[in-house]
Amino acid sequence: MAVSLKKNQRVDLTKGTGLKEAMLGLGWDINRYDGRKDFDLDLVIFMCDKNGRCIDDKHMIYYHNLEDPAKSVKHSGDNRTGAGEGDDETAFINFANIPENVEKIVITVSIYDAKERDQSFGAVDNAYIRIVNMENNEELQRYDLAEEFDIQTSVVFGEIYKSSDEWKFKAVGEGYAKELADLCIEYGIDVE
Repeated sequence: MAVSLKKNQRVDLTKGTGLKEAMLGLGWDINRYDGRKDFDLDLVIFMCDKNGRCIDDKHMIYYHNLEDPAKSVKHSGDNRTGAGEGDDETAFINFANIPENVEKIVITVSIYDAKERDQSFGAVDNAYIRIVNMENNEELQRYDLAEEFDIQTSVVFGEIYKSSDEWKFKAVGEGYAKELADLCIEYGIDVE
C-alpha cells in the first residue's frame, strides 16, 4: 500500500527496499478552463549536480529529449491534452544507471505556452505524483498537491536526491509563475 505524503515530507526510496527501477506517474485534471486551446502540461526532469544545476541539456528530460545518455531516466512522451483516467505523463528511473555526478533529480510540470494561452495551475485539480516499483508494479509513494496555484505556470512536484549513496524522495509542491524557458535558466540550462 502506498504511503501518502505531505508537502516537504521525505522518504527513503532505495535504502532497505531493494528498489532498482521506478516509474514516476504524474496526473492532473483541468477544472474550469473555457479557452480555445488545449491545456498542455509537460513533465520536465532536471538531473542536477551537487550545486543543484542541471548537468547539461542532455540531462534535461522532456518531450524533445526523452532520455539521458546513460539511459537512467526515460520520459514516456508528450500527452498534449491530459484526457482520460490515470497518469497523464510518466517517466522511468533505473537507479543503477544514474551517473555518479547526479545528486538530485528534480521533477517539474510546466504549462506549454502558458502566457500566450493565458493559462495557469489555477485551472488544475487533482494533481499528483506517484512512485511505482517496476519489479512488482506496487505503488510506493503518492503525493497529492493540495495547494492552490492561481497564477503559477510551473510546479516542482518533487525531488529524488542522493543521501549517503542511497536515494530519497522529497514531496516539494512549489509553484512558480515561470514557463519552461525560465525553469531551464533557473536550473542552469542556456536558453537561446
